[in-house]
Amino acid sequence: MIIRFHGHACFEIESDARRILIDPFLRDNPSTTTKPEDFTRLDAILVTHGHHDHLGDAVWLSKRTGAPIIAVYELAAYCQSKGATTHAMHLGGKHLFPFGWVKLTLALHGSGIEEEGVPMPYGGPPCGFLLQIEGKWLYHAGDTGLFGDMELIGMRHPLEVAMLPIGDNFVMGVEEAAHASQLLRPKVVIPMHYNTFPLINQDVEEFLRMLQRRVPETQGKVLKAGESFELI
Repeated sequence: MIIRFHGHACFEIESDARRILIDPFLRDNPSTTTKPEDFTRLDAILVTHGHHDHLGDAVWLSKRTGAPIIAVYELAAYCQSKGATTHAMHLGGKHLFPFGWVKLTLALHGSGIEEEGVPMPYGGPPCGFLLQIEGKWLYHAGDTGLFGDMELIGMRHPLEVAMLPIGDNFVMGVEEAAHASQLLRPKVVIPMHYNTFPLINQDVEEFLRMLQRRVPETQGKVLKAGESFELI
């Protein structure tokens, strides 16, 4: 399985000829050179919430590839109204797709949909994603603050990889993300949602040092946009 980072909170996961994309913020993403036109085949598009730096190019990509957008009910309904193929879910629910299981988790954030010229539509609650692919559990936390039930997530799902925001201001900062890693106990943590814009600039090396002190059994893996990590 290959986990490829496309900047901010966008990840591509390839396994057994299946290809999924999470939070496809590409066209207006200053931290990546990947464009939505680079994707001609996708099996699913997962969107954690409605903010523009996560919903991004999801509708356009769904129309181009036919891939369903997997999101909470309200956000899925919005995307469907724009012509996308969707699969609606909600917090706490799970579903088996051809590529594996998807479970929706709590995330502490907002989810208004940013659409030019109209009041911000309600996008339902934000979420994180637990994925079981090839028998391995992955966790994309979405945009979130620290919350105690991360310990429950880690207890119930032996995580291979956790993708955690560290940018502060809108999401967890470095210290909170390190504490989240203590609760989740994944084998690998990939930091995300930092240094895309000045307001969320962070010292990722400080996160790695803090992670090593607090959870020495967890490996911190920093990926630049376009880099990938192979999970064997």
